[in-house]
Amino acid sequence: MSLADPQTVTISAVTTPLPRVSVGKFESAYLSADGLIQLGVSHANGRRTRRVVRLDHSKISADVFVPSQNVKVGMSVYTVFDLPPAGYTPTEAMAVYQGFKTQLAASSDAIITKVLGGES
Repeated sequence: MSLADPQTVTISAVTTPLPRVSVGKFESAYLSADGLIQLGVSHANGRRTRRVVRLDHSKISADVFVPSQNVKVGMSVYTVFDLPPAGYTPTEAMAVYQGFKTQLAASSDAIITKVLGGES
């Protein structure tokens, strides 16, 4: 089962639609019209169950070595749920995620700001 089509993402106050471009048995991909933003959702079952939500973002930027030329650069942000095959209900896993999300968002994303600055 896939998420709603299209998905949307808002980055720097710009909302971008991401229509579904690929569906597999345990994964879906959503892509912006310009190909610079992709959302992926996947599931893997084995000794552990892994559920991944990943946002890949690219942009065109000046080449640091040849400033008169532009290059495509990119980054990714993703969340992985790594679960045992039994022992956690979806409600319990959601509670852990909500605690994690609240910690990261506290004080105007202070922890993320510090992590992006290289602190640990």
